[in-house]
Amino acid sequence: MDAQTATTRLLDAAAELFYGRGIQAVGMDEIRSASGVSLKRLYQLFPSKESLVDAYLRRRDIRWRESLEGHADAQATPRERILAVFDWLHDWFGEADFRGCGFINSFGELGATSPAVAEIARVHKDAFRRYIGRLVTAAGGEPSLADQLALLAEGAMTTAAIHGSSDPAHQAKDAARVLLDAAGVKG
Repeated sequence: MDAQTATTRLLDAAAELFYGRGIQAVGMDEIRSASGVSLKRLYQLFPSKESLVDAYLRRRDIRWRESLEGHADAQATPRERILAVFDWLHDWFGEADFRGCGFINSFGELGATSPAVAEIARVHKDAFRRYIGRLVTAAGGEPSLADQLALLAEGAMTTAAIHGSSDPAHQAKDAARVLLDAAGVKG
């Protein structure tokens, strides 16, 4: 098996197991078994669990942001793009395997003991906030509006995970509309 195939299989297995059960609950042997990659090959590609966690989170960040941005950017107006963020969250929250935000989960699990995990979570959240900021700027809103909208989205992520419901995305979208109206952001 070539390195690229093995890496993909390992990261796919890590994504499923780490996201579904938590990073600390999953051992490298479970990743090996789920991926079908030999333990020797696993350690050649990822010399430590920390390096695998790092790669898992970085890939998750790219995929998550590409999916969100692809959905929101396809909307016709700046206001619709902002509100589409909450529609995308609603769809994500409704997925059968939704377990909350992988970055919030990872930070909660390891942020106090792993500076690398804490930094990756911060980078992800900062990138999300900057994206919202670009949408708000395009809509003619003030930077503080982006902070408020990002907090709505983050709160919806946590609430949806705790309650096992996609409703918080619609509730946050309703609140986002109020903020956009108050800020004078039109169509």
